[in-house]
Amino acid sequence: MVTEAASSWFLPRIVGIAQAMEWSATGRIFDAAEALGGRLVSRLYPAADLLPAAHALAREIAGNTSAVSVAAIRRLMWSGLSADSPWQAHAADSRLMAELGGAPDAVEGVTAFLEKRPAAFPMKVSTDLPEGLPEWPYRDEHV
Repeated sequence: MVTEAASSWFLPRIVGIAQAMEWSATGRIFDAAEALGGRLVSRLYPAADLLPAAHALAREIAGNTSAVSVAAIRRLMWSGLSADSPWQAHAADSRLMAELGGAPDAVEGVTAFLEKRPAAFPMKVSTDLPEGLPEWPYRDEHV
């Protein structure tokens, strides 16, 4: 058997090639502590605390950030995994920074910060994603 579900692409990018090779070559079942040590997960919770922690993180993201910005950042990061160099990421970042820098969410975020109040971001992912957003993930026409 071999790796599946694009894990041969994702796993080395998440945990590094050495860790990915060790886990894949040994086929070993490993516990949550090893997953944390290998950087496959970012934190551990007891089972009873997992869902409340996930909800708290979701509330933090939704309450403090623009949904359009988070969607754009996510697309930038995932598309950056297939970039040939950091300069491609820099170009994409710069394009989106210029496009979103004066957008209503940016204005609201700065205004809310200066007024020391929670932001009420007006933009919506369903209608306001910027034109310059890179593909997610990169589409290889030769597959």
